[in-house]
Amino acid sequence: MVAPSPYSLIATDLDGTLLRGDDTLSERSIAALARAGRAGARHLVVTGRPAPRVRPLLDDLGCTGLAVCGQGAQVYDAGADRLLWSVTLDRELAETALGKIEAEVGQVYAAVDQDGVDGLTLIEPGYLMPHPTLPALRVARRDDLWCAPISKVLLRHHTLSDDELAAIARSVVGSLATVTMSGPGTVELQPCGVTKATGLALAAGHLGLSSAQAIAFGDMPNDIPMFQWAAHGVAMANAHPELKALADEITTSNEDDGIAVVLERLFD
Repeated sequence: MVAPSPYSLIATDLDGTLLRGDDTLSERSIAALARAGRAGARHLVVTGRPAPRVRPLLDDLGCTGLAVCGQGAQVYDAGADRLLWSVTLDRELAETALGKIEAEVGQVYAAVDQDGVDGLTLIEPGYLMPHPTLPALRVARRDDLWCAPISKVLLRHHTLSDDELAAIARSVVGSLATVTMSGPGTVELQPCGVTKATGLALAAGHLGLSSAQAIAFGDMPNDIPMFQWAAHGVAMANAHPELKALADEITTSNEDDGIAVVLERLFD
């Protein structure tokens, strides 16, 4: 028998959190989430990855419910393979934001995630994918990035660190977009005001759940809004210092099944 837990909603980031470094899910993590599910808790993946890049992982989890994708820009229904909600980043604003950033730091290299359940990831010349296992289509020039509606822009700089690039981008972009850092080599521009917390709140409301019932797991600064929204935030041992400073609890690393360690305690 699974003991009751104060949390009815489990929100987990993917990269660096639920996923191991090789993009796989451990059997222990899958079992811990299944045990929590048998106790009545709902699991929501809350990730920066767009819906098309999340779908195979949801299949591995046996998830046919909702997922929050694209840093909160998409609420995806896995069972129906459709977006319940999505918001796009205005492409003219994205170009303007890129111009402001490049005026400060010199050339940056960009990629975009297109909107929709079949949207592509497009990368311009010079952009190196931080996750080589994720499919992407290289285009000939930057103008080709704007050929269809997008959910976000991904940025890289050849000499600045992620923290440095994100800080400068925030200082010059203003209200044109929300700037976040979601992983090594991944600074992003997304629609202004959109965060993981906004997407999670929408999905939770659809399920009839609230922030008071939520525990969240993450590893990067883009998880900060989610931690601020949830009743309890758990940072991985490998998490960015900014997130650790805000967390209610620090667990073991993603390689050491940090999510399972907490869930086994809560649903013992």
